[in-house]
Amino acid sequence: MSDITLQVWEFELVSHVLTLGYAVMAAGLLYFWLTIRQNLPKYRMSNVLSVVVSISALLLLFFQQQSWVDSYTPILTGGVVTGYESIGTFSNGFRYLNWLIDVPNLLTQILFVAAISGAAFRKYWRDFTLYGMLMIVTGYVGQFYEPGRTSGSNVALWLAWGGVSTIYYVFILITMTKVIDEGAKNMKGSKMVGIFKFIKPWFYVTWTIYPIAYLMPALFGADIDSVVVVSQQVLYTIADVTSKIIYGIMLNTVSTFLSQ
Repeated sequence: MSDITLQVWEFELVSHVLTLGYAVMAAGLLYFWLTIRQNLPKYRMSNVLSVVVSISALLLLFFQQQSWVDSYTPILTGGVVTGYESIGTFSNGFRYLNWLIDVPNLLTQILFVAAISGAAFRKYWRDFTLYGMLMIVTGYVGQFYEPGRTSGSNVALWLAWGGVSTIYYVFILITMTKVIDEGAKNMKGSKMVGIFKFIKPWFYVTWTIYPIAYLMPALFGADIDSVVVVSQQVLYTIADVTSKIIYGIMLNTVSTFLSQ
């Protein structure tokens, strides 16, 4: 983003949220690693994939926070910091590259806990990987045209690419619904079936935060301002924590109980 002036609390809020984000990812990394042997071998790959996701997101959020700090300089009035002004272009592009790694892993790990195997596993894995990568790549292209970028802003192309990305997101929702329903049948009678079923609405809500964040420029007007910049970073980070760490913890809770 360019030519943005932030209030002190806006700059610090994003910096703090990004810092909290990579701290949560570090804690999640330790949790998934230390609990892996509490699960039967057939479930452990879910933990392994959560570890991969945690490392990837940890690195992304760490460098995103550093980029945020480097992209703004304090405004001094009488020797007191009264705001921050942009001195560079702060981009969400690196987030998409991180999601290109994380999304296929997040979608795949539930297949192990749902006890899906054989041809069904291969089909779901293929669909998840294809839809996930296409969703991220088309969204990545769209963010280059986001209103308020230094150059190349184009509202029509931004919305068009975002629309294509959303189509693949709907395909993911449909596939995830099938996986959760099938997994619930596979663990019918278990005390964990309720938690496993709860993953469905949790997935719907947490993953929908991403397109909402993408649409912030449309919700607050064509011209990017501090509200859009700040809200995007906060929403994206909330979505990362809830859709990766908390989602992984729910899957691990189910698999750990089933391993007893």
